[in-house]
Amino acid sequence: MDAGNQFHGASAEVTQTGFRPADPVRFAEALRRFDEANAQDPNRTRIGDRWEPRELVYAQWLTEWVLRLCPEAGEALRLAARCQHLRRWEIPRESYPMDRAGYLRWRTALQRFHAQESGRILREVGYPEEMVRRVQELNLKKGLPHDPEMQVLEDALCLVFLERQLAELAAKTSEEKLINALARSWRKMSPRGREAALQISYPDSLRSLLERAIAQAESGASPVGEE
Repeated sequence: MDAGNQFHGASAEVTQTGFRPADPVRFAEALRRFDEANAQDPNRTRIGDRWEPRELVYAQWLTEWVLRLCPEAGEALRLAARCQHLRRWEIPRESYPMDRAGYLRWRTALQRFHAQESGRILREVGYPEEMVRRVQELNLKKGLPHDPEMQVLEDALCLVFLERQLAELAAKTSEEKLINALARSWRKMSPRGREAALQISYPDSLRSLLERAIAQAESGASPVGEE
């Protein structure tokens, strides 16, 4: 698949939102390089009647949610959305123990890897260190919940999970673990993100689980039966 055909480029973002990057050519090249890297994902996600590279599609979903939540998003946030899961397949979940502690170690390793890869590309296309560091901070999610841009990104990550990944996870996960995962996502989200989550159309069975997870999250109850 041609990554350029799947994604809106910098010029489209300018037209649609009035966004003006400091250097449009540099911004467009960074997006192109991120998309080019993610287009190498050997894993596939079905989009209509096509199978597309999973992380390339994920980057589009995340970008769309960031711009829905924050149409005025600045350059660093837009870049971070496009590279948040950059080359994620290179560190598979199975490379760490299949328990909760292993999962957390895997997530930390991924965040560092994404930040390293995004920084490399941003430097190669000519971004100054100040912008590189800011995008990496967003990749690493340092500053939650006090950084407004980071909260937008976290909300968008949770909303992609709810809208695009929840049904697949539910098919292979116990009800208890799924409720715990949903409760964790709910706790991370801002009021704006939660409002958006409630507007998503869910099958009745998943909406019921989400309602139970919200009740658990808001009651302060501890998760049960973690991995």
